[in-house]
Amino acid sequence: MTDEDKAQARDRQLAGTAISGGRVRALLLELWQRTRLDWGFVSDRLSQTFRRETWLGSHERRFVAETLHGMVRQLRRVDAAVSRGSRRGAPRDADRLIAYLLLEGQIGVADAARAEPGIDWAAVAAIDEAIARERDPVVRLALGCSLPDWLAARLHADWGARAEPLARALGQRAPMTVRANRLRTTREALAAALAGHGLATTPGRWARDALVVDTRTNLFALPELKAGLFEAQDEGSQLLAELVVPGAGPPPAGGRDVVVDLCAGAGGKTLALAAAMANRGRIVACDVDRAKLDELRRRARRAGVTTVDTVHLPEGVWPDAREDRRGAIGRVLVDAPCSGMGALRRNPEARWRLREADVDELVGRQRDIATRAATLLAPGGVMVYATCTVLAAENQGVALAVADACGLEVVPPAAALGERAAALATDDGRWFTVTPDRHGTDGFFAALLRRPA
Repeated sequence: MTDEDKAQARDRQLAGTAISGGRVRALLLELWQRTRLDWGFVSDRLSQTFRRETWLGSHERRFVAETLHGMVRQLRRVDAAVSRGSRRGAPRDADRLIAYLLLEGQIGVADAARAEPGIDWAAVAAIDEAIARERDPVVRLALGCSLPDWLAARLHADWGARAEPLARALGQRAPMTVRANRLRTTREALAAALAGHGLATTPGRWARDALVVDTRTNLFALPELKAGLFEAQDEGSQLLAELVVPGAGPPPAGGRDVVVDLCAGAGGKTLALAAAMANRGRIVACDVDRAKLDELRRRARRAGVTTVDTVHLPEGVWPDAREDRRGAIGRVLVDAPCSGMGALRRNPEARWRLREADVDELVGRQRDIATRAATLLAPGGVMVYATCTVLAAENQGVALAVADACGLEVVPPAAALGERAAALATDDGRWFTVTPDRHGTDGFFAALLRRPA
């Protein structure tokens, strides 16, 4: 029996305990009820709980985390299933837990019936066949992939036949991907070091320094992280840095050895840029959140990065804060605040927290940030407008509006990614787009917009 088989057997044992009673069941129901109060970040809620509940072993923590994430991801499907097998009205939380474990194959119909005999669990287990018979594609998408109606409608309008496989992929668990820090190691050397801890890895398919960690582990406890040899970063996110700084080494000279990362946050892409630039030139990392910039500086020291200047933007307006940068920058990254609908694998609760009106508000903010950022560009300079969403209004819609308003040219991603762009761009080759169903990454979009020389 492999380690994975043993883990699955332990999961089934815990699932049986979770439907019949005990501390794991009580903890799961408490976490579920607290999560639904405000749809806050599940990961934060879990970390707080695990620090408090010291009786949980590593396997119990993993089971609780995966079950809670799964219940959030599958809420509409689970509710539809319980409603199909029950006449009680609104589903009860305990019934939701049993239904989720049944639909995931961790318990059987007989197990569910013993735990709660008042529900037709065979009908619950057949929910997917019932959803497949739904004729309205938007309703089928909303129920089958557990999405709010407005989001299902937008995905269907934006992606057509691809909406369902995309939505299903967004409902899966994300892989554990890291970026080897080329300032301190190579991808191959990092893989060997992790193998020394018994961790299996696979090179990423797309990004030069991506390494997928196949063995489940706590990355943040590894000495290689503390030594700055890697950072946890989705492969799609790593590719955005390659769009800003194509190839190895610093960007061309002549006023272009400065890169502005306008929405740097805690610095994941900033550090990837610094590594791609071989720790040469300068990166000006800006953000409105002082705490995130403090975290960026800490991570930069750990990674051996010495080329980053951080700038706090109290009003979120970079050009007005530093007039001397206008028209003088060769490369600008605008990793714009967005709905995050491309990262639902990691933050499944976002689908329930976000409202359609929020998207419309975000579009206005994205246009404003990118339009201001465009004033930084030197003649021939390139701005990479990027998001982690799969909604066209936030992506192509904003990019085209900004290009038109600022007189910028759309540059195909092939200019930065070469042959890889054939698999990493839209069918017309105009925009960079990666998605979990086709690339195994989170959903990312990027537009390369150039100031005419």
